[in-house]
Amino acid sequence: MRYMIDAWDIDLSKSRVAPDAGLANLAIRGDRGWIGGIAVVPEQRRHGIGRALMEAVLELAPPTVLLEVIEANEPAIKLYESLGFVKTRVLEVWHVEAPEVPAESADRSTLGQARLPWQREDASLPPDYERIEVDGGAMLFRGATVFQLEARDEDAAAALLSRGTALNYVNVPEGDVACGAMARLGGGLRLKQFEMALVR
Repeated sequence: MRYMIDAWDIDLSKSRVAPDAGLANLAIRGDRGWIGGIAVVPEQRRHGIGRALMEAVLELAPPTVLLEVIEANEPAIKLYESLGFVKTRVLEVWHVEAPEVPAESADRSTLGQARLPWQREDASLPPDYERIEVDGGAMLFRGATVFQLEARDEDAAAALLSRGTALNYVNVPEGDVACGAMARLGGGLRLKQFEMALVR
């Protein structure tokens, strides 16, 4: 939880808790907010607690608020849509393990990518991430977690993802070159989520 608070800029003073019932985390970066988790205990669901928590954090949120929701979670999607959120794109969660392909370590620098999901933005990177490069691409990661990947084609993406160890890549935009590379390497698609946005 401490990592999430620090890395994702969750503002505890603007997040809300319903004692013994649920919570909603609100992260803030400038004029953008992100719902960094909302949960209601099972026996308290269908009593309006999720709506009350969302309304409470939205009162304190910046004009633009993002969130992700698993595509099969229809009750949550209906709640978010009723609050004004609209679907903006599909994000995928992948897991892959492939034999190691040589790559060069490089000085730490971000990839300058736009429209990254909140958890993979430059501001979310841990201080000890690694950067590797191959001909045609670069990847930022730490341990088993891929944060950013940019590649000119599937071959370059596959080379970057072939670390000889398991890797997890969360919230990859559907159709991204990395998705094709992970499928080709025998990786598994764990789930799909809708990214949703509220702009006021």
